Amino acid sequence: MKPAGFKPKEDFSKDPDQALEQLMDSYGSIVMRTAYFYIGDRHLAEDISQEVFLRAYRKWNSFRGDSTVTTWLTTITVNLCRDKMGVRMFTEQPTDPIHMEQGRTISVEDEALIRLEKSEVLQHLLILPLPYQEVLYLYYYLDLGTREIAEAISSPEGTVRNRLHRAREALARQMKKEEPTHERHGS
Repeated sequence: MKPAGFKPKEDFSKDPDQALEQLMDSYGSIVMRTAYFYIGDRHLAEDISQEVFLRAYRKWNSFRGDSTVTTWLTTITVNLCRDKMGVRMFTEQPTDPIHMEQGRTISVEDEALIRLEKSEVLQHLLILPLPYQEVLYLYYYLDLGTREIAEAISSPEGTVRNRLHRAREALARQMKKEEPTHERHGS
């Protein structure tokens, strides 16, 4: 049995209007966090999130349900982000996507505090090449399996497994390189 977030199409209304409301309630924050991860700009991520749900609404009746709704929406999000940016370029310092809440406005002071509390792992992850960032984010932050990631990024599953393996190794090397070396009792 899959986690609650991995629902098949049958769990949603057949009526696109009702399905849209259910999709936004269930997946709004996932879509927003994913768009923000790729784009790094809160306002553009909000625009992309709206476009994702608009596309989902338009395509709801043609969505066959071959994948979970999470995978389908993630695929739409990834493709829109790639279309908008081509190559990811941050216009603001990225925040750990887990800290983002849909529709919440953050004061400048709160934003500064959140930036100070950023995940150390995310900082190391953002140094890696984009294909490694992508598979690590989708695997660990969204809990997608390798098959679902392959669907979402339009790559063979073997490529995803290979990237995931290499990304883990690169992340471990990056984190080890950044470990402080403390010598006791001076030199």
